[in-house]
Amino acid sequence: MNGDGSALADRVRALLTAHSTREVPMFGGLSFMVDEKMVVSVRPGAELLAHVDPERSPHLVTLPGARPAEMGAGRAMGPGWISVSADVIEDDERLAFWVGEAVEYVGNR
Repeated sequence: MNGDGSALADRVRALLTAHSTREVPMFGGLSFMVDEKMVVSVRPGAELLAHVDPERSPHLVTLPGARPAEMGAGRAMGPGWISVSADVIEDDERLAFWVGEAVEYVGNR
C-alpha cells in the first residue's frame, strides 16, 4: 500500500480501537472487519470504501466526495457501498463520520 494508503489505514485503525477488528486484503486495498463483517476498506489512492446502510445510501451519496462504489468501470457494487474521495477524508472529522456510519450499520446487521 502506498504512503497515502498506509497513513489512512493508520487513521482508520485509531478510529476502530474500541472494536474487535481484523484486517484483510480485499477490494484492491486493505479492508477492516468488525465482528467479522467488512466495515471500510482503504483503497489505492487513499480512497475509502464504506459499507453503510443501503437505506441511507441515497442521502449519503449526495455528501461531498461520495459516490456509489464500483467494482471496475461501470460495475456498481450496489446500495450500501460508497466510495469517498481521498481529499474529503483528509479531514479527521469527515473520516470519523464515514467510519462511524459503517460501524453503525454493521453493528445493526
